[in-house]
Amino acid sequence: MTDEFNLLQPQPLLIVISGPSGVGKDTVLQRMKERELPFHFVVTATTRPKRPNEVHGKDYFFVSKDEFARMIDEDELIEYAIVYSDYKGIPKQQVREAMSSGKDVVMRIDVQGAETVRKLAPDAVLVFITVEDEEELERRLRERKTETSAELALRIATARKELLRVEAFDYVVINRDFHLDETVDAIRAIIAGEHLRVHPRKVSL
Repeated sequence: MTDEFNLLQPQPLLIVISGPSGVGKDTVLQRMKERELPFHFVVTATTRPKRPNEVHGKDYFFVSKDEFARMIDEDELIEYAIVYSDYKGIPKQQVREAMSSGKDVVMRIDVQGAETVRKLAPDAVLVFITVEDEEELERRLRERKTETSAELALRIATARKELLRVEAFDYVVINRDFHLDETVDAIRAIIAGEHLRVHPRKVSL
């Protein structure tokens, strides 16, 4: 098989979907799943309590802090971080198995976690999801009504700082209200374009 022919064989990509709280990362991934896009969606492990309508093993792996500590000690996570007093992390084995199957792998991670993945896998594709402005972000966070006033204030302050980290990413996509499918289409276009690169990304973990 020639080198030229090898270039035509798409290599699996590691796609990181990130952005501040309130921009709709979970909703975007849910729509991607509903549309049955051909990606492997990595499930994050977290110690935070399960919210109504969330499903263990589908939305997150909900684990105790003791179990999470064991996963850290045994080096089972690609990255992990404390996010609003709870731990979140990405299991290594899940990602490796998905990439070995030849599928593109999509991970939903907070902003600091995305930057950690960049250090471990420089060829990962980092997509920053955001909203039109800070006022819109604050409105969405307030309307969720899932935190106390103190927790909400912390999320808003953190989100504002995270908006400044967009330069660390490859792409930025604005997730406008009532235009969810446009957001998903933009992400699909990014991934399609990446597969057309003459010099493809080579991801290893």
